[in-house]
Amino acid sequence: METVGVEKMAAKKLNIKDKYRLLTRDLDWDFSYEDPKKAFPYEEFEGIKITDWNKWEDPFRLTMDSYWKYQAEKEKKLYAILDAFSQNNGHLNVVDPRYVNAVKIFLTGVSPLEYQAYQGFAHVGRQFSGVGARVACQMQSLDELRHVQTQIHAMSHYNKFFDGFQEFSHMHDRVWYLSVPRSFFTDARSAGPFEFMIAIGFSFEYVLTNLLFVPFMSGAAHNGDMATVTFGFSAQSDEARHMTLGLEVIKFLLEQHEDNVPIVQKWIDKWFWRGTRLLTIVAMMMDYMLPNKVMSWKEAWEVYFEEAGGALFKDLARYGITMPKYADVIEKEKEHISHQAWWTFYTHGHAAGFHTWIPSDQELDWLSEKYPDTFDKYYRPMWELAKEQEAKGERFYTSGLPQLCQTCQIPMLFTEMDNPNQNSMRDTVYQGERYHFCSDGCCDIFKEEPEKYVQAWLPVHQIFQGNCGGPEVGDILSDFYRMNVGVDNMDIKGSPDEQRWNKWKGVA
Repeated sequence: METVGVEKMAAKKLNIKDKYRLLTRDLDWDFSYEDPKKAFPYEEFEGIKITDWNKWEDPFRLTMDSYWKYQAEKEKKLYAILDAFSQNNGHLNVVDPRYVNAVKIFLTGVSPLEYQAYQGFAHVGRQFSGVGARVACQMQSLDELRHVQTQIHAMSHYNKFFDGFQEFSHMHDRVWYLSVPRSFFTDARSAGPFEFMIAIGFSFEYVLTNLLFVPFMSGAAHNGDMATVTFGFSAQSDEARHMTLGLEVIKFLLEQHEDNVPIVQKWIDKWFWRGTRLLTIVAMMMDYMLPNKVMSWKEAWEVYFEEAGGALFKDLARYGITMPKYADVIEKEKEHISHQAWWTFYTHGHAAGFHTWIPSDQELDWLSEKYPDTFDKYYRPMWELAKEQEAKGERFYTSGLPQLCQTCQIPMLFTEMDNPNQNSMRDTVYQGERYHFCSDGCCDIFKEEPEKYVQAWLPVHQIFQGNCGGPEVGDILSDFYRMNVGVDNMDIKGSPDEQRWNKWKGVA
């Protein structure tokens, strides 16, 4: 029997554009017997109008096969460096043990937010009928999960040698100052899908993310923390994609329908304010917690918001978008918030999960140089008094619990910008109950959605109601927060962290 040779046809090689469309847009389906509105029930209730999802432009046009390939290559390099860091006792290269407390704040306050972002993008991606937005959210969701994992792995090395790292996940859901970042994401994730994308994708990732990651990663490099620098570099390409997605989200919404403009402006105003309140802890870290300084919070704000953000909002003006409400107040607050926040933590250091300290004379001089109009006038006298008390053996810890803002949940530590000696407090009455706020910005946000914020889980209120363990502060710290009192917290002077460091370094 004669065999017939079959000529194999060479498979046509797809170009990148066709391959991308095949592996993303063409995976979508048409509805033949079900109502699309039932499949995507959250897409319309916020008032956003989408006329054509095909106008969505994917910033990076990554396909899933390419995505996994790129991320796998980054993982190999990252974990090789982390392994070398661990084997060579990289923690001994940190410039000063005080620096490690900034890493504790990152692990307890920022890394859990990456996990919430992973959950948030996974949820909202399912809610969009546009397949381009769904694919973008899927990739960002995976990025965020990778970020929290790499951060925990990088910082786990410090847990072997320093106190205060061991209960980061437990503490995030309970500790008073960590209710600030937690409430930020709880607020965003309980919003609609488009508001979430403006809150996280645009306002935080695009407008404010440089103020978070650049100081942390630059600060790590300046202070010998190569573990943090490494995961920062590994996340850098992801962050570039996230920022580009944030810009695409807002331009897409503004170009879809003119009725979207006032809704988007309202969200920008809200999330710009909420984001800047959250960044207060970064301001404090930059000015007070880094032994080797990178730049002041004031300088960072001027570079990354006033210059970069100013250019952005000039560009968005053609859509009818204006600078966020109260941006002028933040411009004044850049002179004050880092000092007010660190003083608050210094006086509440017994209830924090990290160590605090009085700035050295050289650091006070640096602050005077960076804040010539305000520091010597308002804040240096406070630190001089603290030094006098400490010298007499009377290191000060406050015995009271602070009043919290109903919206941002930050203690009432801010002052009136036109009178820094006067605490800033606002209040309003809703259904017969009076609620208190740290600012006009937080008060406005409450008034817009009071039903949402009256449900806030405020740590101080919960403590007074007996919902956080025993009646004494020590019981709450040890049993409810799981802090090792006198080990994880209080002043760096005389702490086990400092004692171990001096022993490692041979300091008498």
